[in-house]
Amino acid sequence: MSVRDSYYFALLEIHNGRPVAIETRFKGAEGDLTQLSRTVCRCKPTPEGILRPTLDFDQEENCNLYTDPLTPRERLIILGGGHIAVPLCEFAARCDFNVTVVDDRPTFANEERFPGAERVICDSFGHAIEELKITSYDFVVIITRGHRHDADCLRALVNQREPAYTGMIGSRRRVRDLIQMLKDEGLDEERLDNICTPIGMPIGAVSPAEISISIMAQLVEYKRVKASGHRLLNQSDLDLPVIEALMKIQYPVALVTVVETKGSTPRGMGAMMFIDRDGNITGSIGGGCSEGAVIRDALDIIGTGRYKLVDIDMTGDVAESDGMVCGGTMKVLVEDIPEDIYDD
Repeated sequence: MSVRDSYYFALLEIHNGRPVAIETRFKGAEGDLTQLSRTVCRCKPTPEGILRPTLDFDQEENCNLYTDPLTPRERLIILGGGHIAVPLCEFAARCDFNVTVVDDRPTFANEERFPGAERVICDSFGHAIEELKITSYDFVVIITRGHRHDADCLRALVNQREPAYTGMIGSRRRVRDLIQMLKDEGLDEERLDNICTPIGMPIGAVSPAEISISIMAQLVEYKRVKASGHRLLNQSDLDLPVIEALMKIQYPVALVTVVETKGSTPRGMGAMMFIDRDGNITGSIGGGCSEGAVIRDALDIIGTGRYKLVDIDMTGDVAESDGMVCGGTMKVLVEDIPEDIYDD
């Protein structure tokens, strides 16, 4: 299966909420593309429900086997468009969350206020939540302007699938009284007890930006470390927007993928970028010297119909003299993405 076919099929699967893995097989440290193949298969999580990229040697087929899991992109639903929502939307978008902001006031729910959001919805909170159809890959932050709206959000949320994360802002007393009121109404006590409140990590945050950082720290913790519901934790460093961009290009490029790391490295396994003949780069494997060390290989491989496994060493005196501060090593797979894959 070609690069485009395999990732196209994988994107369809994860957009429908089904995690998959891409298995890439290639022989030796370099060769032509006839010795490299990809297949899409079911994910194989650890007993803890964690998905990790792996680079192994397939004895039976006498080839390298790199497996990278793909899971649906995490959606952050921010309920309330006030002063905290603005920096939170910006930070979350930078951390690759697909951000949706909901508020019932047109002056707060508009794209000019939230340029980093994928969607901005001006609607009642209850109706918007019903229309959004919550999944186990969603993260929900409740930062509305009042007790009554918080209650409306929670009443609507308990009728939906449990998200990966629910957090609600508010004083301890206010939140305690609200949760008890909803329990007295008969709402699911276990769901209510799973709400992260006080919201965010305890870092002494005061300003809206600081509070947003504390919330983001907790979101990342739940994204990378804490599993909930039927969601699998994915520890791949793959950026789905890079794959989506790769599907749209109409010219030959070299694809660079981090397939192994040891020690401290700027990006993890799965990180990806592609480079065109003019040296334009989409994505990143860490920037600086880590990318500089492989760009020449990538430019040389465009149009050759070949692949190459490249070692990047960021340890010892040489790395220090080049300004590398990570101190680890990376293996990256550099491959030609030939122009003929774009023929329809």
